[in-house]
Amino acid sequence: MNQEQFKNTVFVHKDKLFRFAKRILVDDDEAFDAVQNVMMRLWQGKDKLYQYRNLEAFCMQSIKNEALNRIKKAKVRTDFAEQHQIISTTENSVENTKEIILEMINSLPEKQRLVMHLRDVEDYDIDEIGEVLEMGESAVRLNLMRARQKVKEQLTKLFDYESFRIYSNKK
Repeated sequence: MNQEQFKNTVFVHKDKLFRFAKRILVDDDEAFDAVQNVMMRLWQGKDKLYQYRNLEAFCMQSIKNEALNRIKKAKVRTDFAEQHQIISTTENSVENTKEIILEMINSLPEKQRLVMHLRDVEDYDIDEIGEVLEMGESAVRLNLMRARQKVKEQLTKLFDYESFRIYSNKK
């Protein structure tokens, strides 16, 4: 595989890889470094890439493994949890719903968060998600359903609280 072929088959996925790595690692710099390391390893093994039938899934799986290794080494997740406690619902308003939803998604367990990101943000099919995360189709569906249900429950509580707060202040 030459440089042009690599650019057209592997390098085109760098943005998806970055978003996926960022979803796992949370930190932009860590995600960028992870993507860079994976791209370097893929380039070094470029002559063996033809053996993978779904190169995009292989790249996503590689970035997932790289990101999880970084979490184990640097304990990024614990640092993030300490620095960014979930904002209490009393401080939130309905206007920043997108940020609230992202916080809710980030607070999900790892598998649910990854499945929800790949399905709802990256628009992957269930079978593709299963291939990337090395999970069965039913496990993907179950994690996606549970993730969506948790976010829905949290949003319902938030909006009920906000409605109560708004209408109680008008009296």
